[in-house]
Amino acid sequence: MKPLLLLVSCFVLLTGTAYAEPVVEMKTSLGTIQIELNEEKAPLTVKNFLQYVDMDFYDGTIYHRVIRNFMIQGGGFDQSEKRKVPAAPIKNEADNGLKNRKGSIAMARTGVVDSATSQFFINLVDNDSLDHRGTSPREFGYAVFGQVIDGMDVVEKIGKIKTISKSSLFRDYPEPQVVIESVRRL
Repeated sequence: MKPLLLLVSCFVLLTGTAYAEPVVEMKTSLGTIQIELNEEKAPLTVKNFLQYVDMDFYDGTIYHRVIRNFMIQGGGFDQSEKRKVPAAPIKNEADNGLKNRKGSIAMARTGVVDSATSQFFINLVDNDSLDHRGTSPREFGYAVFGQVIDGMDVVEKIGKIKTISKSSLFRDYPEPQVVIESVRRL
């Protein structure tokens, strides 16, 4: 048996878990979230996200935008609220057929369609208005690239935190701060 296949077989036997797609574990100051990424439908987006994961980019970042009954956003600012320097923007894959449903993870972007870098958000509810509906910047949508498979209670806990307005940049800032301690592949 080849070493990699043996390793995977041992993992499945020991844990009872086999993942068809990559899975990451996000440890936050409020608990742990596991997210299965959809490499088949969002290959560029998953590759981009895993690039940040593999360089520990997300370690010590914060959820800087929390909107109750909408979404939680993170991946761009450190605990001192300093913007982290991301890699170049990627092509928006919002037309991949995946929907902004409760528990899905998608790339945040500006008004420019292909502007997503490191920031992401997790949907707290079904957000049909964020789905791909056309080719204009307003209709293009936000690229979903995975789904929370464990820890949705943590996502919901983050989504219920009191928020304050600190500046025009931080209008829905959670207080207390929610730290992303680490994000690692499983």
